[in-house]
Amino acid sequence: MEINAKQRKLLEKNAQPLNPLVQVGGAGVTEEQIKQITRLLAEHELIKVKFNEFKEEKRELSAQISEKTDSTLVRLIGNVLILYRPAKEAKDRKFEKDLDKLAK
Repeated sequence: MEINAKQRKLLEKNAQPLNPLVQVGGAGVTEEQIKQITRLLAEHELIKVKFNEFKEEKRELSAQISEKTDSTLVRLIGNVLILYRPAKEAKDRKFEKDLDKLAK
Protein backbone atom coordinates (compact mmCIF):
# COMPACT_ATOMS: atom_id res chain seq x y z
CA MET A 1 0.00 0.00 0.00
CA GLU A 2 1.36 3.38 -0.99
CA ILE A 3 0.77 6.24 1.41
CA ASN A 4 1.22 9.94 0.86
CA ALA A 5 2.86 12.44 3.23
CA LYS A 6 -0.41 13.40 4.96
CA GLN A 7 -1.32 9.76 5.56
CA ARG A 8 2.20 9.09 6.85
CA LYS A 9 1.88 11.97 9.35
CA LEU A 10 -1.46 10.62 10.58
CA LEU A 11 -0.02 7.14 11.15
CA GLU A 12 3.09 8.57 12.84
CA LYS A 13 0.86 10.61 15.18
CA ASN A 14 -1.14 7.50 16.09
CA ALA A 15 2.05 5.46 16.58
CA GLN A 16 3.70 8.04 18.84
CA PRO A 17 2.24 6.76 22.16
CA LEU A 18 2.80 3.09 21.25
CA ASN A 19 5.59 1.02 22.76
CA PRO A 20 7.66 -1.26 20.52
CA LEU A 21 6.12 -4.74 20.51
CA VAL A 22 9.10 -6.48 18.88
CA GLN A 23 12.83 -5.99 19.40
CA VAL A 24 15.54 -6.98 16.96
CA GLY A 25 18.52 -8.26 18.93
CA GLY A 26 21.69 -10.19 18.33
CA ALA A 27 19.97 -12.95 16.35
CA GLY A 28 18.79 -10.46 13.75
CA VAL A 29 15.40 -10.78 12.11
CA THR A 30 14.32 -14.39 12.50
CA GLU A 31 11.43 -16.24 10.84
CA GLU A 32 9.80 -16.42 14.27
CA GLN A 33 9.93 -12.63 14.55
CA ILE A 34 8.40 -12.28 11.08
CA LYS A 35 5.54 -14.54 12.19
CA GLN A 36 5.16 -12.52 15.40
CA ILE A 37 5.13 -9.20 13.51
CA THR A 38 2.55 -10.59 11.06
CA ARG A 39 0.33 -11.68 13.96
CA LEU A 40 0.73 -8.34 15.75
CA LEU A 41 -0.15 -6.40 12.59
CA ALA A 42 -3.31 -8.48 12.25
CA GLU A 43 -4.23 -7.58 15.83
CA HIS A 44 -3.14 -3.93 15.99
CA GLU A 45 -2.70 -2.66 12.38
CA LEU A 46 -0.02 -0.20 13.53
CA ILE A 47 3.06 -1.38 15.45
CA LYS A 48 6.61 -0.39 16.34
CA VAL A 49 9.71 -2.56 16.04
CA LYS A 50 12.88 -1.52 17.89
CA PHE A 51 16.40 -2.27 16.68
CA ASN A 52 18.66 -3.01 19.67
CA GLU A 53 21.30 -4.50 17.36
CA PHE A 54 21.99 -4.27 13.61
CA LYS A 55 21.61 -0.50 13.74
CA GLU A 56 23.83 -0.08 10.68
CA GLU A 57 21.60 -2.42 8.63
CA LYS A 58 18.27 -1.15 9.96
CA ARG A 59 17.18 0.43 6.65
CA GLU A 60 17.67 -2.79 4.69
CA LEU A 61 16.16 -4.91 7.46
CA SER A 62 13.15 -2.57 7.71
CA ALA A 63 12.45 -2.97 4.00
CA GLN A 64 12.76 -6.76 4.31
CA ILE A 65 10.42 -6.87 7.32
CA SER A 66 7.87 -4.73 5.50
CA GLU A 67 8.03 -6.92 2.42
CA LYS A 68 7.85 -10.24 4.29
CA THR A 69 4.91 -9.10 6.44
CA ASP A 70 3.07 -7.46 3.51
CA SER A 71 2.93 -4.19 5.44
CA THR A 72 3.63 -0.55 4.73
CA LEU A 73 6.82 0.93 6.13
CA VAL A 74 5.50 4.17 7.63
CA ARG A 75 8.78 5.54 8.94
CA LEU A 76 12.09 4.61 10.50
CA ILE A 77 12.75 7.07 13.30
CA GLY A 78 16.06 6.55 15.06
CA ASN A 79 16.15 2.84 15.85
CA VAL A 80 12.36 2.40 15.77
CA LEU A 81 10.44 1.14 12.76
CA ILE A 82 6.73 1.93 12.34
CA LEU A 83 4.69 -0.55 10.29
CA TYR A 84 1.08 -0.41 9.14
CA ARG A 85 -1.18 -3.01 7.58
CA PRO A 86 -4.96 -2.60 7.44
CA ALA A 87 -7.05 -5.32 9.08
CA LYS A 88 -8.50 -7.98 6.78
CA GLU A 89 -12.07 -7.27 7.89
CA ALA A 90 -13.31 -3.78 6.93
CA LYS A 91 -15.18 -3.46 10.25
CA ASP A 92 -11.92 -3.91 12.18
CA ARG A 93 -9.98 -1.16 10.38
CA LYS A 94 -9.17 1.64 12.80
CA PHE A 95 -7.51 4.16 10.48
CA GLU A 96 -9.18 3.57 7.12
CA LYS A 97 -11.67 6.46 7.21
CA ASP A 98 -9.04 9.01 8.22
CA LEU A 99 -6.54 7.67 5.68
CA ASP A 100 -9.16 7.78 2.91
CA LYS A 101 -9.89 11.44 3.69
CA LEU A 102 -6.20 12.25 3.25
CA ALA A 103 -5.73 10.13 0.11
CA LYS A 104 -6.24 13.06 -2.23
